[in-house]
Amino acid sequence: MVDTVDICELNMDELTEALKPLSVKSFRTAQIYDWLHKRGVLSFQEMTNIPLSLREELGQRYRITVMEAEDILISKLDGTRKYIFSLYDGNCIEAVLMRYKHGNSVCISSQVGCSMGCRFCASTIDGCVRNLTAAEMLAEVYRIGRDIKERISNIVIMGSGEPLDNYDEVVKFLRMITDENGLNISARNITLSTCGIVPGILKLADEGIPVTLALSLHAPSQEKREEIMPIAKKYRLNEVLDACMHYYRKTGRRLSFEYSVISGVNDNVTEAGMLAGLLKRFKGASRGGRDGAFHINLIPVNPIKERSYRSPDRSTLMRFKDTLESEGINVTVRREMGRDISSACGQLRRRYIENAGSGSD
Repeated sequence: MVDTVDICELNMDELTEALKPLSVKSFRTAQIYDWLHKRGVLSFQEMTNIPLSLREELGQRYRITVMEAEDILISKLDGTRKYIFSLYDGNCIEAVLMRYKHGNSVCISSQVGCSMGCRFCASTIDGCVRNLTAAEMLAEVYRIGRDIKERISNIVIMGSGEPLDNYDEVVKFLRMITDENGLNISARNITLSTCGIVPGILKLADEGIPVTLALSLHAPSQEKREEIMPIAKKYRLNEVLDACMHYYRKTGRRLSFEYSVISGVNDNVTEAGMLAGLLKRFKGASRGGRDGAFHINLIPVNPIKERSYRSPDRSTLMRFKDTLESEGINVTVRREMGRDISSACGQLRRRYIENAGSGSD
């Protein structure tokens, strides 16, 4: 275990306080923070406008988490990049860069593995190893930005892990990534995906960080949701949706309901009708009287070898979508990015671990 503090874990106020014993002037603290959180340096020696003696002192007291890219898959179709990052303790995580016309979007992990147990997800097969620190989540973003030499404009916390199961570090990450002293990414350009941790949703609504909330819904009934998502046994569907409504009313941010469409499991038109009925409570809730409080994002499930779930055929998917639209629901089918390097969430990490364990290259 590394016993020094990652300096990137300190926000501006914490850094100012931490550097008082070194008699560091405020402008120097601002310079250091700029190097860490705007330029994403990998070492103190890169801070060329900081006196060498101070750089050496910082190096003795602190460390900077460096995301080592063990594997990078780059799509020839759309430039999507999938990263495997190794951590200081030998663990590894995934992150993804997606290029859009409106800017560069990064999907980051919040935990090493996941304990939620969703049946279609590879991230949860081995459970949750540990939480990521705010500094490690920041490092995912900084490393990718440094790699492509372009600004990151959007962030999705939708990689491995349940963000609200790592509440304190995720909220600290959100405060630091939106800080004007750092990358200053608008909270409106950040999406946090959750399986439905009710206390976390309610608490997040009061943080004053109006990120977009994406609920992993995946089923139109309590029974079906429990079958697909074991966490549903702890937080019942109506309770979760009530928490989402509270979040919307508190923040004014449109909700996103993620629905992985699984062949023969949750993809028929009856279930589409049930889904429309389930979400009718949100219709008309939008400020100004429009039905813009939410939308449904249909995601054809990405098969993984450890499960028997398969994606529906195109006609079944379109019938499901058409049924929702006939009920006045705003619905989209998620655009599949990086089709030529496709792997389900967690699969790239598992492949890396398996290869490392077997000694394969």
